[in-house]
Amino acid sequence: MQDLLRTIKQCTLCARHLPLGPRPVFSASPNSRILIIGQAPGTKVHASGIPWDDASGRNLRQWMNITPEDFYDENKIAIIPMGFCYPGKGKSGDLPPRPECADKWHKSLLDLMPNIQLTLLIGQYAQNYYLKERKKTLTETVKNFKAYLPYYIALPHPSPRNNIWMKKNPWFKEAVIPTLQTSVSNLLH
Repeated sequence: MQDLLRTIKQCTLCARHLPLGPRPVFSASPNSRILIIGQAPGTKVHASGIPWDDASGRNLRQWMNITPEDFYDENKIAIIPMGFCYPGKGKSGDLPPRPECADKWHKSLLDLMPNIQLTLLIGQYAQNYYLKERKKTLTETVKNFKAYLPYYIALPHPSPRNNIWMKKNPWFKEAVIPTLQTSVSNLLH
């Protein structure tokens, strides 16, 4: 696996499309039991090189009810975005993840992580890629999270920009978060 990780870290497959240049940000180990598949790094994560090193990451760790030490222990949790590098800015936030990454790297990584028992699919790009029976909208997919258990939990993006979505959908904190926390706790302890 170390050879594959080094190869991905040096990837320049879509460099010409990346305004800040390539800097793949991810974390993986053959021992990981939980996999987080998000969208793509933002500018803060691109700068630090640490996955989920921003307000969204703080929210996600809170949702999971885990410490940063557990979150960043690659022997417990692997973090593989749909797009490994910052894709650039769009009209209403960051651009979508570059499509090359998941097709090029996900299967190779997953083949080397046999202990994954739960995958958090964060946002529509991860859900569209991995869920065969997803609903028409992200909200419907997340609301029907039990249909994907025990292997997947579909989540919205934990960005503070989604606070309005959280207020409109109180069932998320009432039903999804407790299930997420129990599932994560059972796999980490």
